[in-house]
Amino acid sequence: MVLETDRLLLRPWRVAEAAVQRELWVERDPRVPSHRRIDADGHPTVAELEQAIRAGRLSVGLLAVERKAVGDVIGYCGLIDRTRGFEEEPELAFELLRRAWGRGYATEASLAVLDWARSTGYRCVWATVWEWNAASRRVLEKLGFTEAGREQVDAVHGPSLVTTRRL
Repeated sequence: MVLETDRLLLRPWRVAEAAVQRELWVERDPRVPSHRRIDADGHPTVAELEQAIRAGRLSVGLLAVERKAVGDVIGYCGLIDRTRGFEEEPELAFELLRRAWGRGYATEASLAVLDWARSTGYRCVWATVWEWNAASRRVLEKLGFTEAGREQVDAVHGPSLVTTRRL
């Protein structure tokens, strides 16, 4: 699947882009659970992420976000097929490198994904966001997501908000 906006191309990951994925892992906020950050032994490595791309172990619905004017990959956006009782609909997920923050790329990429989801028959999409993640919460608000509930997590990571959007 390939989606296109004025500024972005959303497409499958290429093995050569494993370093971008690792950079995302390195940049994650320390409040993100440890299984989603680089561990004490330096895993995942670029080689491990390359192997994951080759083997198709990445979530199929998470597309690389490439800036068309520059040709560089700045993160991912897409749908994750996992359900939590929200009409068995997919979850929107996005993450961008810090150098790409504040330029509207997450909103633009997400709108393309939501348009695709609507065109394929989905009726609703949901997303979770850490309560402390103000930037991602703003993106979800711009996209029309509304809070549907709160899922408590441990004291280190804080509460996670569940949001939904009808398509």
